[in-house]
Amino acid sequence: MASPMRNLLTDPDRYLQSFRLFLERSTEHQSMQEFVERQLPDVIASVGNGKSTINVLSVGGGAGEIDLQILSKIRARYPGVTINNDVIEPSADQLSKYKERVAQASNLENIKFTWHKETAYEYESRMNAEKKTKKWDFIHMIQMLYYVKDVPATIRYFHSLLESQGKLLIILVSGNSGWETLWTKYGSSFPLDDLCSYVSSGALPRMLDAAGLKYQLFELPSHMDITSCFIEGDKEGELLLDFLTETLDFAKTAPPELKRQLVEELKKPGCSESRDGKVFFNNNLCVIVIEP
Repeated sequence: MASPMRNLLTDPDRYLQSFRLFLERSTEHQSMQEFVERQLPDVIASVGNGKSTINVLSVGGGAGEIDLQILSKIRARYPGVTINNDVIEPSADQLSKYKERVAQASNLENIKFTWHKETAYEYESRMNAEKKTKKWDFIHMIQMLYYVKDVPATIRYFHSLLESQGKLLIILVSGNSGWETLWTKYGSSFPLDDLCSYVSSGALPRMLDAAGLKYQLFELPSHMDITSCFIEGDKEGELLLDFLTETLDFAKTAPPELKRQLVEELKKPGCSESRDGKVFFNNNLCVIVIEP
């Protein structure tokens, strides 16, 4: 009998609910913000040298929270320079939140925004069809490589769009995270349906070395409070389980034995640590900065 399990992305509202709860319960954005504050200035130190306009491409920009922090650092490094910021984002909900954020921000003079409601693949196909090869000074892909069909090809394509001083910045889950443990062990049991695939920083060096690319890696510590996942029937716990497994209503549709094993796995040191009566999932991230 076919499993009743369905991919979480088949219900965009439930996906967004679970994603927002994940951001509330995790230090994901805080750890990215710390990187933007401390290390990004060095990464972008030469991307705009001698230029009157800097072109930035955000691939999977989401609701723009991290994007705007990145832009403020570029603006601080190159005061007075015009910044063209193009955003590729398939979710109408996320794009509308991004636009609201821009409308409310006060420090965006000299920055021009262009939004593309499409996936990275649709953008690439459209550019190829229109025979366009616009070059970019800085391209970033934050937590989006899980949603592309061919990771090496996607990286190669966007890398090919870099200017001679440009940089491609990728953020995704670390190969040393609980995600790696969980998905290596149980990923084949989840209903991915081609909507999403698991990839971590553990796989990227091999791909980048094979493509002959030069890169740097930065590990970002992060965690998520998953204590509610162990309370039977807890609505927030069920949403977090959905997010962790990319499965719609995992607690209700997963075979009981899979659910039992997975919940046990989440308590183990490979995935989480217990502190002060709470369970914190290892949500470590990795930043990869690729040279032109």
